Amino acid sequence: MTKKTRRTERDRDRKTKMHHAHGNVVHPAFEDSDWHPLAEQIDRNRDQRYVKTLKPRTDGQRELMEAIASHNLTMAIGPAGTGKTYLAIAAAVEALEAGKVERIILSRPAMEAGESLGFLPGDMHEKMAPYLRPLYDALGDRMGGKRVKQYLEEGTIEIAPIGFMRGRTLNNAFVEIDEAQHCTYGQLNSILCRLGWHVTMVVTGDPQQSDLLEGMSGLAEIAARLEDLPNIAVVRLAQTDIVRHPLVAEMLEVL
Repeated sequence: MTKKTRRTERDRDRKTKMHHAHGNVVHPAFEDSDWHPLAEQIDRNRDQRYVKTLKPRTDGQRELMEAIASHNLTMAIGPAGTGKTYLAIAAAVEALEAGKVERIILSRPAMEAGESLGFLPGDMHEKMAPYLRPLYDALGDRMGGKRVKQYLEEGTIEIAPIGFMRGRTLNNAFVEIDEAQHCTYGQLNSILCRLGWHVTMVVTGDPQQSDLLEGMSGLAEIAARLEDLPNIAVVRLAQTDIVRHPLVAEMLEVL
């Protein structure tokens, strides 16, 4: 190494320390090129008291679990914190492990809650990861992060953005459509028509929390129209079914 090279490195180190001293530290968003949306975080944070046999905590949850078990199409409508997504994911994992379906298909609108994330790096799975994080967490809790990552790589668990569902026929699968309040009437109509043979589809959402312009969400209207059909279950959860902190139910009464 020449004297000039050593001098250049010393100058760079000195400038770096000066930036750190003034708090001017800029880190790249993705330092690890092998970043994966699951990694080992779920396994590290997994509740050690995890119980494989899931039991409902409210009458509404019991009704939802029974509806999923007995209907090919179930719509779970209710406020945040009622366990809609978690119960649907738990039923999907149970069906997959029992050999009732060959794969799990997850879909959720890429709707940002009042802010723009800009362009996201990576392939489709990585781009959708921030939006599907709640589904990943529920899957990891039921089967562990390593198995979820393996199933994603094998295609046993498939990520299917709403916009890519058109024209497909979904067979031998458990399909979870999450945050459906962010779908328009046309989008939901198209998704529901993807139903094929040996399929269980669960659509979850809260019409009161749509980020679309008023009148654009199609969840409430479609649920109302399908409610009278005997072979489709529309389960409406209430604030009494909220299993998060009691403050959530109190806040939703006034917000």
